[in-house]
Amino acid sequence: MSQELFSTMRVIALPTKTNFRGINTREVALFQGEAGWGEFSPFVEYQPSECVPWLQSAIEAATKPWPELKRSKVKINGTIPALTVPSDIERIVETFPGVNTFKVKVGDNLSEDIARLAKVRSLRPKAKLRIDVNGSWSVATAITNLRSIYENLGAIEYVEQPCQSVEELRELKEKLKLNIPIAGDEVLRKSADPFKVDLNGAVDILALKVQPLGGIVRAHKLAQHHKLPVVVSSALESAVGISHGLAFAASFHEINFDCGLATGSLLSTNVGSLPIVNGEIEVKRIEPKFDGLEVSPERYKWWQDRLMKTWELIA
Repeated sequence: MSQELFSTMRVIALPTKTNFRGINTREVALFQGEAGWGEFSPFVEYQPSECVPWLQSAIEAATKPWPELKRSKVKINGTIPALTVPSDIERIVETFPGVNTFKVKVGDNLSEDIARLAKVRSLRPKAKLRIDVNGSWSVATAITNLRSIYENLGAIEYVEQPCQSVEELRELKEKLKLNIPIAGDEVLRKSADPFKVDLNGAVDILALKVQPLGGIVRAHKLAQHHKLPVVVSSALESAVGISHGLAFAASFHEINFDCGLATGSLLSTNVGSLPIVNGEIEVKRIEPKFDGLEVSPERYKWWQDRLMKTWELIA
C-alpha cells in the first residue's frame, strides 16, 4: 500500500501573507489514495520520530472515509500572528469575515501583546479573545502577564499553553486566582504518549490538531480518554489538511469553542478554496490544484527522503 500511495506524492510551497512563527513559506507534501488526498506537513525542523503521527494522519486521510459528520459547517476563530503594526493587524482581521472569536499570538513583549489585543478588540468589539503563548512563559511570568492582560482587557476566553510542562500548568492554575481557563496544545501533541499525560488540575480545554495527533480516529480517542471540552485547531496546513480538521470538528456531537481552522487566511495562495462565510467554513474534501506551486526537484528529493525515513519508523 505505502509504495503505491507514496508514488503519488506532490510537494508544494505556499507563501504566507506575514511571518508566522518564523515561517514565510509553508512546504506541504500531499498524496492521493482511494479516499482522496492526504497531507503530510510536519514543520521542516522536525525529526523523523516527531513526524510519525503526521504521516499516520496523512495515510488515514488518503485511505479511510471520514467519520459521520454531525454538521456541514464549522464555526471558526481568526488567528492573529505576533504583529505590531496596527495596519497589519487590521489587514489580517479583515480576512476573517463574520468571525466572532480571535486567537492572538502573544509571548515576547507584554506591552506589544496588550496593544495587539486592544487593536483586535477595537476592530471587533463583540468578539471573544483567546491568547496563545506556545509554552514560552514561566509560571511567574504567566501570572504577571495574565493579570496585566486581565486588568487592561477584561475577561479572555482562555489562554492556550501559557507554560511548557504539565507541572508548570498545574502550578499556574493553583496560583493565578483568575477565571482564565487553560487550554493544552503542545503538552499533548509533543508528548511521547499523549494518553499517559495526567492533565488533572492543569488543563481545562484540549486543543486538538489532527495531524500532530495521528489522525481523526486517534484524536477522537484522546478526547474520549481525557474527557475535557475540545477546541479543534490546525497546524498551518494547506486546504487539504484543513479539510480533515473540519471533518474532525464536524464529527463531534457538541463543539463549544469556535475552531482554529481558518489559518488558510494567513497564506497568500493555496491548493483549494475553503472560504469563510458568516464566520463558518463548509466541510468538504479538496481536489488540489498544483499550478505553479510545486517545489524544486531538490526540495522534492528532501521530502521524499524524509517521508521514507518516517515510514521506516512505522512499517
